[in-house]
Amino acid sequence: MTRLSHRAALKHRFPPLESGDRLTRTEFERRYTADDRPIKAELIEGIVYVASPLRFQQHAEPHSRLHGWLWSYQIATPGLQLGIEPTVRLDRANEVQPDIALMLDETAGGNARITEDGYLEGAPELAVEIAASSAAIDLNRKLEVYRRNGVLEYIVWQSYEQRLDWFVLEGEQYQPLVPDDDRVLRSRVFPGLWLAIDAFSGDRSPWPGPTPGTPGANFPRESRGFCSPAI
Repeated sequence: MTRLSHRAALKHRFPPLESGDRLTRTEFERRYTADDRPIKAELIEGIVYVASPLRFQQHAEPHSRLHGWLWSYQIATPGLQLGIEPTVRLDRANEVQPDIALMLDETAGGNARITEDGYLEGAPELAVEIAASSAAIDLNRKLEVYRRNGVLEYIVWQSYEQRLDWFVLEGEQYQPLVPDDDRVLRSRVFPGLWLAIDAFSGDRSPWPGPTPGTPGANFPRESRGFCSPAI
């Protein structure tokens, strides 16, 4: 049986995913595989959520800026892995796709691992969500799922409110990360991962200092700019 005919057979056998469907993770994966529409779907507490189409200014642009910030940190820091919208199997009722995931490599003691079929299993150390129409989900049910499964830090950018929340897991509860006097947020899990709130939400250049991507670039330890990884 060809791949095309196999997918056609799956499509005939399984109905398309719809928001509100209540499924096990196994059934969710079967139906997601069979669904040939270009959709993004997640299973949160056993309930299917199919994402709305993504607007440029509300989602794509802040997504790009946050990924660029984390990418500049990742390439300067050994033992890290960074990905966009990976499928993450957290537990039997939750299979999510964070907009960005930053994690320690498994060989460096990371909590997540890459499975034989190429997905993530376990909690990445940092999850990032860009929330426009999904804000109610990202700040409630998904926050609880990440907390319960041990995601150490969780960043949510609320596009319409122009607000960034950075949560840190302390014990079994998330606490908001408080900026310093210069309005810079500093990760407690990843040394040198800083975010200047005003630069991110404003029009200032996101790249103070050397051009990002330059091998061995010596990013400044102290910066009023958007990102400031340190080597």
